[in-house]
Amino acid sequence: MTEQNQQPDEDFIEDPLSDPDGDIARLTAERDEFRDKWMRALADAENSRKRAEKDRRDAEQYGGSRLARDLLPVYDALIRALDAASDEQRAASAALFEGVELTLRELSNVFAKHGITVITPDHGEKFDPSFHEAMFEAAVPGTRAGEIIQVMDRGFRLHDRLLRPAKVGVSSTPAGQ
Repeated sequence: MTEQNQQPDEDFIEDPLSDPDGDIARLTAERDEFRDKWMRALADAENSRKRAEKDRRDAEQYGGSRLARDLLPVYDALIRALDAASDEQRAASAALFEGVELTLRELSNVFAKHGITVITPDHGEKFDPSFHEAMFEAAVPGTRAGEIIQVMDRGFRLHDRLLRPAKVGVSSTPAGQ
């Protein structure tokens, strides 16, 4: 064959928009698939960023909760020491009791600085299972069922989370008595 025979037929010009093999449809589908994957990856990255930010805030706010829980018995012991002392003992050891009171006040200041609040229910207050733990129930005249009649231990909260519920006794007296 000669070179003249190998030249394309001048009468036949291929339409550049025709897609005899379906390449345009295949490339369009592939493009859409990659766009979908990219959008999903972008959403995953944004969700991961938000989750990491929330975890960071929680760690900052609640990271010391184990230490706080370990300090609660110290607070309880200081309160019990002050409550157990008689007036004669306080007079005889005034400096010692002043030191215990100052230590308790400093511990309370540290608690407040770090968002720890003391839950001290009052007698006659309504029992709230979100903040109180009922240690016993007793029928006490002059009270209504569900009222706090005795406080055994204070409760504690770290910001909005409960560290330890207040331990209380609850009245079981029916309303008509």
